Amino acid sequence: MVLSIYPYLVLNGNGQEAVKFYEEALEAEVLGVQTFGDMPDNPEFPTPPEAKDRVLNAHLKVGNTDLMLSDTFPGQPYQIGEQVTVAVMISNAEKAEKVFEKLQQDGKVLMPLQQTFWSPSYGQVKDKFGITWQVSTQEENS
Repeated sequence: MVLSIYPYLVLNGNGQEAVKFYEEALEAEVLGVQTFGDMPDNPEFPTPPEAKDRVLNAHLKVGNTDLMLSDTFPGQPYQIGEQVTVAVMISNAEKAEKVFEKLQQDGKVLMPLQQTFWSPSYGQVKDKFGITWQVSTQEENS
């Protein structure tokens, strides 16, 4: 079952500033901010110092609406016009796979569905209309 859908903003290194800006401008409640420095250590892919303070994920509440944002990882492409994506939260991995398969028809997989430290099944796909979707699973028992 699809649990929710919300806008997801992608910034280029100024995510911390954006969180403060939207908190003030939109009277948003900041529910959480994780940085790339908060990620579990991986000796094979250490987090470079310039990435540690960049926003991995921020969750803001604006009225009754969720707003999420993150920074790009240093060195990753940042394309003006693609700063807003759509995040869709799914109740289980099986349903996430079905939604992901349908969204990728005539589109392009940007990140295959995979387990992450924040989701049992997460991936990114650009659909045939050029819209980027972040498909994420939130198991009901978590």
